[in-house]
Amino acid sequence: MSETPNLAYVILSLVPQVGKKTLENLLQKFGTPEKVFEQSIDDLKKVQGVGQKTAYRIASVDQVQIALQIQKWQENGVRIITRNSSEYPSSLAGLEDAPLTLFVHGNLDLTTIPKSVAIVGTRNATQKSLDIAHKLGAFYAQAGYSVVSGLALGIDTAAHQGALSSPATPPIAVLGGGVLNIYPPQNRPLAEKIAQHGALISENAPDATAAASRLVIRNRIIAGLCQHVIVVESAINGGAMHAARAAIKQGRTLYTLDLPVSGNQELIKQGTNILDPQNLHLPLPNTSTE
Repeated sequence: MSETPNLAYVILSLVPQVGKKTLENLLQKFGTPEKVFEQSIDDLKKVQGVGQKTAYRIASVDQVQIALQIQKWQENGVRIITRNSSEYPSSLAGLEDAPLTLFVHGNLDLTTIPKSVAIVGTRNATQKSLDIAHKLGAFYAQAGYSVVSGLALGIDTAAHQGALSSPATPPIAVLGGGVLNIYPPQNRPLAEKIAQHGALISENAPDATAAASRLVIRNRIIAGLCQHVIVVESAINGGAMHAARAAIKQGRTLYTLDLPVSGNQELIKQGTNILDPQNLHLPLPNTSTE
């Protein structure tokens, strides 16, 4: 049975610009999330990291309205896991920019995933890369890995579909919008299958719309949930490169394929491990984080 989250904590975590460090500073100063909401704008501004705009946002929060919204989300099958909960995945807890709250659609216990691999790449992939992503998803799922990706069109979709074609282990999709507001809409049927067999995860409010900034920052969660990250195909300025950078920063093992695209070639120049597209069934990487 899921833990009951602290409503004030969840509400505070939804305030724009309140991240891990700012929340820690607020709690250190005022003690509890409930106490934070009792403060004046002037008192809030005395906390490091809290400027005029953030102080105003905190002070003007309609807690009753948001609490009602949280209840509706839960009635629609959303689990809410705060960073101080025992249900919070340990692989994320240690991140410098760990999400304060996770909204989860699906019954997967995020603390029981033995090993996982992220498979990411461009939305505008070649058919060859799509086939590779699908094969990788199926192979790793059958081998006992939870396959993690971002539900985007292209490589992400192919990897998710591959994982679902061999559902030995639960797949995970990390969204750039809310888990009840699926983006892209074309992937709603796919999202439903993932929620049924695994989980949809987001740090955004469940009804939030996807935005470019949210699609970028969710990559740290994709990498953070995994021991290994595979960039199948990406341009040098592609979204998957954010996942690659997050993997390097977090000490995850990073792989790419030797394909004639700028992102892959840049990663190879940086010393990234190479997977041979002609021999996908390689010995599985060691599960320990390097």
